[in-house]
Amino acid sequence: MAQPVGIKDVARAAGVSVGTVSNVINRPDTVATETRARVLSAIDRLGYVRSESARQLRAGRSRIMGLLVLDMGNPFFVDVARGAERAARDAGLGVMVCNSAESAGEEAEYLSLFAEQRVRGVLLTPADATGRNIASFRRHGIPFVLVDRVSEGTTECSVSVDDVAGGALAVRHLIDAGHRSIAYVSGPPGFTQVRDRRTGALNALAEAGLGPECLRELPTERLDVAAGRDAGARLLGLADRPTAVFCANDLLALGVLQAMYAAGVNVPEDLAIVGYDDIEFAAAAAVPLTSVRQPAVTMGALAAEMLLEETEEGEAGAGRHEHRRVVLQPELVVRRSSLSAR
Repeated sequence: MAQPVGIKDVARAAGVSVGTVSNVINRPDTVATETRARVLSAIDRLGYVRSESARQLRAGRSRIMGLLVLDMGNPFFVDVARGAERAARDAGLGVMVCNSAESAGEEAEYLSLFAEQRVRGVLLTPADATGRNIASFRRHGIPFVLVDRVSEGTTECSVSVDDVAGGALAVRHLIDAGHRSIAYVSGPPGFTQVRDRRTGALNALAEAGLGPECLRELPTERLDVAAGRDAGARLLGLADRPTAVFCANDLLALGVLQAMYAAGVNVPEDLAIVGYDDIEFAAAAAVPLTSVRQPAVTMGALAAEMLLEETEEGEAGAGRHEHRRVVLQPELVVRRSSLSAR
């Protein structure tokens, strides 16, 4: 394998010093026209490409921010990444996107990678409910912003959605449609979002004078379509099947919808379904899915902007940056999957 062309090779070919080549690349106005032309000709002839990563390390200022999400198979996080990438690109930065796959172990490995690469900062949706990964990463002194999460015991910047309000929106809608027995397909109980959406659902029941027994929780190990299908199968096996289902995200809801379709259960006539996130597939489902919309692109963009503010202010002077938490409001998007009257 051919060795990459280095700055010394260019200097040798042009008959100049390494410092002169560096000046042509970084401060061309300081080099005489004839010398500059000779160096540029050598660069072109040899195919030299400067090592941007080495330059950034020498300057102590990376042009890459890390983004670590729970599941890149979930279109919600794709939209978060789109928003973050747009804001980073506007600032002249790139984004290294990694997927923890809802695994605390994989999250720890990627956070170590970010530290090794000395990224500018990290946008993080934590998978580790204990907070140990965050505590370990904090020791590196790399700024980070929590996305779609406010982690207990941390003071860092965060951008999230009011999931308690979102859960209340979903179940209030089902109650208004006449449902009094509702299942909650909840996902892993260690996730804050799962707990907050359940709290909102219980709040909506209480507002209507209904007790917590009206909400039957069906936890799942993951937040994907397969887990939704499994929950749907369990739902079908209940003797006193609820008349409506609220799912912690749209992938779970789509899985439940698939299970109902396979079993010949009509949605929404026999079972109403409400999801969460309002991903693109929600509107395109066989039965268009009612969902609680999160502004995912906005969330990613705001998180990236907050990270940029923190890193820029940190360079201008220690202690200038003040951490803040931004909480966005969800909205209910009603479609056919929940429109049956009881």
